[in-house]
Amino acid sequence: MYQRVGKAAYKADLANTVLLMDHLEDPHKSFKSVHVAGTNGKGSTSHMLASVLQHAGYKVGLYTSPHLKDFRERIRINGAMIPEDYVTDFVGKHKPFFEENSLSFFEMTVGLAFDYFRAEKIDIAIVEVGLGGRLDSTNIITPEISIITNIGLDHTNFLGTTLEEIAVEKAGIIKARVPVIIGEIQEETRFVFEQVAEQLLAPITFAEERKLPKYSTDLLGSYQQKNIKTAVAGIEVLREQGWSISPQSVENGLLNVMSSTGLMGRWQVLSKEPKVICDTAHNTEGLKEVLTQVAGAVYDRLFIVIGVVNDKDLNKLLPLFPRDAQYFFCKPDVPRGLDATELQKAAVKHSLEGEVYGSVKDAYRAALKKANKTDLIYIGGSTFTVAEVL
Repeated sequence: MYQRVGKAAYKADLANTVLLMDHLEDPHKSFKSVHVAGTNGKGSTSHMLASVLQHAGYKVGLYTSPHLKDFRERIRINGAMIPEDYVTDFVGKHKPFFEENSLSFFEMTVGLAFDYFRAEKIDIAIVEVGLGGRLDSTNIITPEISIITNIGLDHTNFLGTTLEEIAVEKAGIIKARVPVIIGEIQEETRFVFEQVAEQLLAPITFAEERKLPKYSTDLLGSYQQKNIKTAVAGIEVLREQGWSISPQSVENGLLNVMSSTGLMGRWQVLSKEPKVICDTAHNTEGLKEVLTQVAGAVYDRLFIVIGVVNDKDLNKLLPLFPRDAQYFFCKPDVPRGLDATELQKAAVKHSLEGEVYGSVKDAYRAALKKANKTDLIYIGGSTFTVAEVL
């Protein structure tokens, strides 16, 4: 399972997914979909789209990853998680096939999601790419629209070491004659998307260049403004295709993303005195955005509870963090978690000072003990670190 163990669990091949869909009698062909890829923002954008479509009166499936607390967060219909017995019945029924064909955790989960969406006769599914795009198990669908939020240097051991190389992998979700929306314009990647779209006769929209109405959202991170623009551009293209989505549905959907979809961990406020913020940002681009917002907050002292996974380039991540904060180093409780002492040693080289704690919860408790009402505690570095405090 990639979420827990990393590279050893990754399968860069769609052969198993094709085999699985054939075995399940092609559930992915029974519903309409929107496919969302990107380095950052694809989760928030997916949840925004799902919320808007729900408010427009549609029965909406939502497939995302990873989960924070409960596996069933990955598969929802109109915000409600897939029932436990559907999961266990599906696994029980298809276990021999899974074992015989050595399916990965992610492949099985995609099969489960699509089987459930078919059974529940949804109107449309918002499907978030797991990793990359071209070879991701979700890339079996032919969506109404494809969305690529942005490109950053993450998962370089799988996707390439330059923005162009990574863009090629993400552009793998662009389908013949299917409109594609690009969230952020980046000089290094624009031509990649334009080239692929041209080859496939796929109408291309750059959200930043489109005049769009302004909307607010209940998701508090300032970085969500980019995601709103991307989602609204996607909604406009869906509308052009005949989907009935009123401006009121867009407004209500964006203002109720958390209650409509159950989204957690994006600039989430856990406490007000002291103010405690957690955010799942875990790569250079994501952390830059979040830490800029931390720097703009009002507080007396800043405490940072940080835990990361072992495949991150700390020489790129750690310089983003403020030197005037007090650090609480910890290891998220997954096999991929980086030992907290190693993290501390790397942090000291970048003048980040603090103590090592035995667990995320211990680190959080220690920060709470030291903080006054006027201080700020930020918890992050990894999705897994955040999951342990929610």
